[in-house]
Amino acid sequence: MDDRYLRKIVLEDAIAHDRTYIRDLPVVRSLREREGLELCAPVTFLVGENGTGKSTLLEAIAVAWGFNPEGGSRNFTFSTRETHAGLHRYIRLVRGAYRARGGFFLRAESFYNVASEIDRIPDLCEDAYGGRSLHEQSHGESFLALLQNRFHGHGFYVLDEPEAALSPSRQMTMLCVLRDLVQQGAQFLIATHSPILTAFPGAQIYELDENGMHECAYRDTQNYQLTRRFLENPERMLTYLFAEPPENMD
Repeated sequence: MDDRYLRKIVLEDAIAHDRTYIRDLPVVRSLREREGLELCAPVTFLVGENGTGKSTLLEAIAVAWGFNPEGGSRNFTFSTRETHAGLHRYIRLVRGAYRARGGFFLRAESFYNVASEIDRIPDLCEDAYGGRSLHEQSHGESFLALLQNRFHGHGFYVLDEPEAALSPSRQMTMLCVLRDLVQQGAQFLIATHSPILTAFPGAQIYELDENGMHECAYRDTQNYQLTRRFLENPERMLTYLFAEPPENMD
Protein backbone atom coordinates (compact mmCIF):
# COMPACT_ATOMS: atom_id res chain seq x y z
CA MET A 1 0.00 0.00 0.00
CA ASP A 2 1.24 3.48 -0.88
CA ASP A 3 1.22 5.42 2.40
CA ARG A 4 2.28 8.77 0.99
CA TYR A 5 -0.42 11.07 2.27
CA LEU A 6 1.21 14.02 0.52
CA ARG A 7 2.43 13.19 -2.97
CA LYS A 8 3.26 16.55 -4.52
CA ILE A 9 3.48 20.29 -3.84
CA VAL A 10 2.50 22.58 -6.71
CA LEU A 11 3.10 26.33 -6.81
CA GLU A 12 0.22 28.36 -8.22
CA ASP A 13 0.88 30.95 -10.95
CA ALA A 14 -0.60 33.67 -8.74
CA ILE A 15 2.71 33.85 -6.85
CA ALA A 16 3.95 36.06 -9.71
CA HIS A 17 1.74 38.86 -8.39
CA ASP A 18 3.01 38.65 -4.81
CA ARG A 19 4.97 41.70 -3.68
CA THR A 20 6.63 40.27 -0.56
CA TYR A 21 10.02 38.67 -0.05
CA ILE A 22 8.70 35.13 -0.53
CA ARG A 23 8.54 35.50 -4.30
CA ASP A 24 12.33 35.85 -4.47
CA LEU A 25 13.26 32.96 -2.19
CA PRO A 26 15.42 30.34 -3.97
CA VAL A 27 12.95 27.59 -3.07
CA VAL A 28 10.08 29.56 -4.60
CA ARG A 29 12.06 30.34 -7.74
CA SER A 30 12.85 26.66 -8.08
CA LEU A 31 9.22 25.62 -7.62
CA ARG A 32 8.21 28.10 -10.32
CA GLU A 33 10.66 26.48 -12.74
CA ARG A 34 9.53 22.89 -12.16
CA GLU A 35 6.18 21.13 -12.31
CA GLY A 36 5.84 20.70 -8.59
CA LEU A 37 7.86 18.99 -5.91
CA GLU A 38 7.37 15.22 -5.87
CA LEU A 39 7.50 13.33 -2.57
CA CYS A 40 8.44 9.79 -3.51
CA ALA A 41 9.51 8.28 -0.18
CA PRO A 42 8.09 7.93 3.35
CA VAL A 43 10.79 10.35 4.56
CA THR A 44 11.74 13.45 2.57
CA PHE A 45 14.45 15.86 3.72
CA LEU A 46 15.00 19.48 2.72
CA VAL A 47 18.61 20.54 3.31
CA GLY A 48 20.68 23.56 2.40
CA GLU A 49 21.98 26.92 3.55
CA ASN A 50 20.12 29.36 5.75
CA GLY A 51 17.96 31.78 3.82
CA THR A 52 17.08 29.46 0.96
CA GLY A 53 13.48 29.08 2.13
CA LYS A 54 13.35 25.59 3.67
CA SER A 55 11.47 26.64 6.78
CA THR A 56 9.18 28.98 4.83
CA LEU A 57 8.18 26.14 2.51
CA LEU A 58 7.62 23.73 5.40
CA GLU A 59 5.50 26.32 7.19
CA ALA A 60 3.41 26.85 4.05
CA ILE A 61 2.86 23.11 3.61
CA ALA A 62 1.92 22.72 7.28
CA VAL A 63 -0.58 25.60 7.17
CA ALA A 64 -2.08 24.37 3.89
CA TRP A 65 -2.45 20.93 5.49
CA GLY A 66 -4.37 22.50 8.37
CA PHE A 67 -1.75 22.62 11.11
CA ASN A 68 -1.30 25.58 13.44
CA PRO A 69 1.41 27.92 12.02
CA GLU A 70 3.24 27.89 15.39
CA GLY A 71 3.17 24.12 15.62
CA GLY A 72 1.03 21.34 16.98
CA SER A 73 -1.73 19.23 15.52
CA ARG A 74 -4.74 20.29 13.48
CA ASN A 75 -6.60 20.78 16.78
CA PHE A 76 -4.19 23.46 18.04
CA THR A 77 -5.65 26.92 17.47
CA PHE A 78 -3.54 29.13 19.74
CA SER A 79 -1.62 32.11 18.41
CA THR A 80 1.23 33.86 20.23
CA ARG A 81 2.24 36.15 17.40
CA GLU A 82 1.25 36.02 13.75
CA THR A 83 4.55 36.02 11.92
CA HIS A 84 4.09 33.29 9.34
CA ALA A 85 4.62 34.10 5.68
CA GLY A 86 1.87 33.98 3.09
CA LEU A 87 3.33 31.27 0.89
CA HIS A 88 0.56 28.83 1.86
CA ARG A 89 -1.86 30.92 -0.23
CA TYR A 90 0.05 29.99 -3.39
CA ILE A 91 0.63 26.26 -3.00
CA ARG A 92 -1.61 23.33 -3.82
CA LEU A 93 -1.15 19.99 -2.08
CA VAL A 94 -1.69 16.83 -4.11
CA ARG A 95 -2.75 14.23 -1.57
CA GLY A 96 -2.55 10.47 -1.79
CA ALA A 97 -5.36 7.97 -1.96
CA TYR A 98 -5.35 7.37 1.78
CA ARG A 99 -6.08 9.87 4.52
CA ALA A 100 -3.59 10.34 7.35
CA ARG A 101 -5.04 9.40 10.72
CA GLY A 102 -3.10 12.07 12.57
CA GLY A 103 -0.15 14.41 12.30
CA PHE A 104 1.89 17.15 13.86
CA PHE A 105 3.88 20.23 12.88
CA LEU A 106 7.04 20.53 14.96
CA ARG A 107 9.16 23.66 14.62
CA ALA A 108 12.10 24.21 16.93
CA GLU A 109 11.71 27.99 17.18
CA SER A 110 8.19 27.87 18.64
CA PHE A 111 8.30 24.60 20.56
CA TYR A 112 8.13 26.48 23.87
CA ASN A 113 4.76 27.93 22.85
CA VAL A 114 3.45 24.48 21.92
CA ALA A 115 4.60 23.04 25.25
CA SER A 116 2.83 25.88 27.07
CA GLU A 117 -0.39 25.17 25.17
CA ILE A 118 -0.16 21.49 26.11
CA ASP A 119 0.21 22.48 29.79
CA ARG A 120 -2.84 24.70 29.48
CA ILE A 121 -4.96 21.65 28.61
CA PRO A 122 -4.03 19.00 31.24
CA ASP A 123 -5.75 16.14 29.42
CA LEU A 124 -3.37 16.57 26.51
CA CYS A 125 -0.31 15.93 28.66
CA GLU A 126 -1.94 12.98 30.40
CA ASP A 127 -3.18 11.22 27.28
CA ALA A 128 -0.64 11.85 24.55
CA TYR A 129 2.58 13.39 25.83
CA GLY A 130 3.83 10.91 28.40
CA GLY A 131 2.05 12.27 31.48
CA ARG A 132 4.78 14.77 32.32
CA SER A 133 4.96 18.44 31.41
CA LEU A 134 7.32 19.10 28.52
CA HIS A 135 8.52 22.16 30.45
CA GLU A 136 9.72 19.89 33.27
CA GLN A 137 12.12 18.14 30.94
CA SER A 138 15.23 19.31 29.14
CA HIS A 139 14.77 20.62 25.62
CA GLY A 140 16.05 17.38 24.12
CA GLU A 141 14.06 15.18 26.47
CA SER A 142 10.85 17.04 25.66
CA PHE A 143 11.46 16.65 21.91
CA LEU A 144 11.93 12.90 22.29
CA ALA A 145 8.93 12.65 24.62
CA LEU A 146 6.86 14.25 21.88
CA LEU A 147 8.18 11.88 19.22
CA GLN A 148 7.78 8.77 21.33
CA ASN A 149 4.39 9.53 22.87
CA ARG A 150 2.50 11.75 20.45
CA PHE A 151 3.59 10.45 17.03
CA HIS A 152 1.89 7.32 15.71
CA GLY A 153 1.73 5.24 12.56
CA HIS A 154 -0.40 6.32 9.60
CA GLY A 155 0.24 10.00 10.37
CA PHE A 156 1.75 12.90 8.43
CA TYR A 157 4.49 14.81 10.26
CA VAL A 158 6.23 18.04 9.30
CA LEU A 159 9.42 18.73 11.28
CA ASP A 160 11.49 21.90 11.08
CA GLU A 161 15.06 21.43 12.35
CA PRO A 162 14.25 18.81 15.01
CA GLU A 163 17.98 18.31 15.65
CA ALA A 164 18.17 21.76 17.30
CA ALA A 165 17.49 20.20 20.72
CA LEU A 166 19.12 16.82 20.22
CA SER A 167 22.66 15.62 20.92
CA PRO A 168 24.24 13.33 18.30
CA SER A 169 23.27 10.25 20.32
CA ARG A 170 19.69 11.48 20.65
CA GLN A 171 19.57 12.13 16.92
CA MET A 172 20.43 8.46 16.48
CA THR A 173 17.59 7.61 18.85
CA MET A 174 15.35 9.72 16.65
CA LEU A 175 16.40 7.67 13.62
CA CYS A 176 15.13 4.55 15.39
CA VAL A 177 11.83 6.29 16.19
CA LEU A 178 11.48 7.35 12.54
CA ARG A 179 12.12 3.79 11.37
CA ASP A 180 9.48 2.37 13.68
CA LEU A 181 6.89 4.96 12.65
CA VAL A 182 7.60 4.56 8.93
CA GLN A 183 7.13 0.81 9.31
CA GLN A 184 3.71 1.66 10.78
CA GLY A 185 2.76 3.78 7.77
CA ALA A 186 3.84 7.28 8.82
CA GLN A 187 5.17 9.92 6.41
CA PHE A 188 7.68 12.64 7.30
CA LEU A 189 8.75 15.89 5.68
CA ILE A 190 11.80 17.29 7.50
CA ALA A 191 13.98 20.39 7.09
CA THR A 192 17.35 19.78 8.71
CA HIS A 193 21.06 20.59 8.81
CA SER A 194 21.92 17.25 10.42
CA PRO A 195 24.06 14.78 8.45
CA ILE A 196 23.01 12.17 11.02
CA LEU A 197 19.27 12.45 10.36
CA THR A 198 19.65 12.61 6.58
CA ALA A 199 21.36 9.20 6.68
CA PHE A 200 17.92 7.62 7.12
CA PRO A 201 17.78 4.63 4.72
CA GLY A 202 15.79 5.21 1.56
CA ALA A 203 15.07 8.86 2.31
CA GLN A 204 14.56 11.35 -0.49
CA ILE A 205 16.76 14.44 -0.15
CA TYR A 206 16.26 17.81 -1.81
CA GLU A 207 19.14 20.26 -1.43
CA LEU A 208 18.56 23.99 -1.76
CA ASP A 209 21.07 26.69 -2.60
CA GLU A 210 20.95 30.15 -4.13
CA ASN A 211 20.43 28.57 -7.55
CA GLY A 212 17.40 26.56 -6.56
CA MET A 213 16.59 23.01 -5.55
CA HIS A 214 17.72 19.61 -6.77
CA GLU A 215 17.44 16.01 -5.62
CA CYS A 216 20.68 14.85 -4.08
CA ALA A 217 22.30 11.65 -2.83
CA TYR A 218 23.17 11.62 0.87
CA ARG A 219 26.95 11.67 0.48
CA ASP A 220 26.72 14.45 -2.10
CA THR A 221 24.97 16.90 0.22
CA GLN A 222 26.96 19.90 1.36
CA ASN A 223 26.16 19.12 5.01
CA TYR A 224 27.72 15.67 4.71
CA GLN A 225 30.72 16.86 2.71
CA LEU A 226 31.60 19.74 5.05
CA THR A 227 31.09 17.70 8.21
CA ARG A 228 33.21 14.84 6.88
CA ARG A 229 36.05 17.14 5.88
CA PHE A 230 36.00 18.87 9.25
CA LEU A 231 36.00 15.66 11.28
CA GLU A 232 38.70 14.06 9.16
CA ASN A 233 41.08 16.98 9.69
CA PRO A 234 39.75 19.62 12.12
CA GLU A 235 43.17 21.27 12.51
CA ARG A 236 43.45 21.92 8.80
CA MET A 237 39.91 23.27 8.60
CA LEU A 238 40.47 25.55 11.61
CA THR A 239 43.70 26.86 10.11
CA TYR A 240 41.78 27.73 6.96
CA LEU A 241 38.88 29.30 8.86
CA PHE A 242 41.08 31.36 11.17
CA ALA A 243 43.48 32.56 8.47
CA GLU A 244 43.96 36.31 8.44
CA PRO A 245 42.39 37.97 5.42
CA PRO A 246 44.89 39.57 3.02
CA GLU A 247 45.63 43.22 3.72
CA ASN A 248 44.02 45.82 1.51
CA MET A 249 46.54 46.68 -1.20
CA ASP A 250 44.93 50.04 -2.01
